Amino acid sequence: MPNVTLSIPEELHEKMKRHSEIRWSEVVRKSISEKIEDLEVMDKLTKRSKLTQADVDAIASKINREVFGDLNKR
Repeated sequence: MPNVTLSIPEELHEKMKRHSEIRWSEVVRKSISEKIEDLEVMDKLTKRSKLTQADVDAIASKINREVFGDLNKR
């Protein structure tokens, strides 16, 4: 099995050390696996899409304006 090295902030590492009963590599492995599953579903859903990247950017921008615009009014 390949190994992956990652960097984390010192503060996070200290908190992890307080919970040595946790198999952190398994937590990370599961998280990556779940993210990959999500991406594969997204790939299947968008495979036949006729939208261009410009279309996607425009839709995302409109959603952000609607969502975050409402938050700014509060």
